[in-house]
Amino acid sequence: MSNITDYTSLGKEVRKDIVEIVSRAGRGHIASAFSLVEILNVLYEDVLKINTKDPLDPTRDRYILSKGHGCLALYSVLARKGYFKKDHLYKFCSFDGILGGHPERDRVPGVEASTGSLGHGMSLGVGMALNSKIDKNPYRVFVTIGDGESNEGSTWEAALSASKHKLGNFVVLIDYNKYQSYDKVSEVLNLEPYADKWTSFGFDVHEADMDHPEILSQILTKKINYNDEKPHLIICHTIKGKGISFTENNLDWHHKSRLKPEETKALIDAIMNEGAPS
Repeated sequence: MSNITDYTSLGKEVRKDIVEIVSRAGRGHIASAFSLVEILNVLYEDVLKINTKDPLDPTRDRYILSKGHGCLALYSVLARKGYFKKDHLYKFCSFDGILGGHPERDRVPGVEASTGSLGHGMSLGVGMALNSKIDKNPYRVFVTIGDGESNEGSTWEAALSASKHKLGNFVVLIDYNKYQSYDKVSEVLNLEPYADKWTSFGFDVHEADMDHPEILSQILTKKINYNDEKPHLIICHTIKGKGISFTENNLDWHHKSRLKPEETKALIDAIMNEGAPS
């Protein structure tokens, strides 16, 4: 994808998938998935070197969704890329389905790590990136964490390790939507000055306004040197519940489930009529 119109159209389709999954399953994190959509679309359309016919191709790039509760966005993207049939989306959290409430490796094609307990994804990614260096297999490792996840000490331990080992093939993308499950990040545990913190941990730091996904695409495809001696980090300025005016920055939608038919219709109508990014 290379322009805002393409991202807008694809973003609507992914958000529509998310709503339909929650409507059928009666559960799922809508707002947390919505804020991820543009990040995932940029990665899977523009950046990641993957082979959907051979998900375990040893030369593939690795992607880890550390904030596993946002998995509905990832599932939609993986289905659209052909990792599994779209029918699996509608068996989310069912006994005969493969898609659980958090991503599971070895169960879901395209999922590199089982996540959900926040703070694990970066550590797993550092290990993968270090293995790439040791094996001289030049794949790259991308990890998306949540801003609230930065409260976890293991996140900063992984940051120190990535810097120590000069992992230029390691990229962290932060879904910085400024909200946690029950309040603003600034009220729970303020992260600012956020970019300065990551710089002080030895990262090459960039920022991207995700109202304009092409900015992130340009950073990842043109501005980052993956042979560098610094790990990379992009603070992605997102909106929780992005794409619908009444879900944006509305904590009632963090884990709203058991949608009524009229709520499902209102959500889908709003997605198709309002759209995102703006």
